[in-house]
Amino acid sequence: MRGYRAPRAFDGERFLPGGALVLVEGRTIVGVEPATTAVPDGCPVTDVPDGTLLPGLIDTHVHLCGDGGPQALEQIPELDSGQLDAIITAAERETLRAGVTTVRDLGDHRGTVLDRAGRAGERPTVVAAGPPLTSPGGHCWSMGGETTGVDALRRAVRERAERGAGVVKVMASGGVLTPGTDLTACQFTLEELRAVVDEAHRLGLPVTAHAHGLAAVERSVAAGVDGIEHCSCLTGSGVHLPAGLGAALAAAGIDVCPTVGFLPGVDPPPHVRARMAAVGATIEDHLPHVAALHRAGVALLAGTDGGIGPAKRHGQVAYAVADLVTACGVPLAEALTAATARSARACGLGERTGRLAAGYDADLLVADGDVTVDVSGLQRPRVVVARGREVRL
Repeated sequence: MRGYRAPRAFDGERFLPGGALVLVEGRTIVGVEPATTAVPDGCPVTDVPDGTLLPGLIDTHVHLCGDGGPQALEQIPELDSGQLDAIITAAERETLRAGVTTVRDLGDHRGTVLDRAGRAGERPTVVAAGPPLTSPGGHCWSMGGETTGVDALRRAVRERAERGAGVVKVMASGGVLTPGTDLTACQFTLEELRAVVDEAHRLGLPVTAHAHGLAAVERSVAAGVDGIEHCSCLTGSGVHLPAGLGAALAAAGIDVCPTVGFLPGVDPPPHVRARMAAVGATIEDHLPHVAALHRAGVALLAGTDGGIGPAKRHGQVAYAVADLVTACGVPLAEALTAATARSARACGLGERTGRLAAGYDADLLVADGDVTVDVSGLQRPRVVVARGREVRL
């Protein structure tokens, strides 16, 4: 047994007065005690007297196949299996070193991430969707998920379940990074989306929908999805959140991952700004929109879209938390929950990780300083533990 102690601690849902001593045996937390508790004889303790102890962070939207470079997604079809494997391995290491111990991969190239399930080594826990379901020529079509028609979509959901997917991702609208797709248009009919949801739920899998356009957001809500990625509510003349849509999202219990957390000082590529300008919007419009979703009571997740470009490197959940707090008006404890316990539940791991609690995986982060005073301390990990194993920083 060994321990980790700090004078400040967040347990995944609330701050613990006076900090905490977390006791770990093997890969499991066996106790969470006040920081002043006497340490059992023979138990080594890592003390970080100027740190904040919390569960390892969780990113609910990553692309492990993307290397975070200018052509991250565009280059994937040209890579051989060895190159793609090396990129994923590097992404996993970068993720862990940032204090992110669990990710949900929502952009797998032809099942490459799914095929790595169970691989040993220093890597985060990965919940993978496989290739996202998209219409022919639709957003991210090159990943191998082109499908159309109710029967074919049901079959595609079953195929993902059989390969071990933990979630089904469907592209309800076009995307910024796929030329020729329409950000404001729906890629599937309501009947098709409902078939995806029905088949996935029958198999015990949640469904999350990529939706930039307002029409796609509304159709995804009507179809009964469990989550919405981006939820940008774009129209032909900018961002529009109709009265009642936020309340409908909240009432349905739909988690929204707004994919905030841009790396400061790194501008999005010109073509991204151009695609947004074509629908009367800017990248900067998104944060006030997310703030409006929060005020409407929508449950937000701290996923980042990690790996898609230089402004979206792997492991940037700490920046997403900072955006939620400083730009979107989300209270710190709620923003941290969006990166821990709530995200764990969205990943189907709510009884396993995302909390400082006995019986949970020993996924831990000790951040620099007092995050209640300076949330950027999350960006400076002091200690990271993944399933009981200390990560080399």
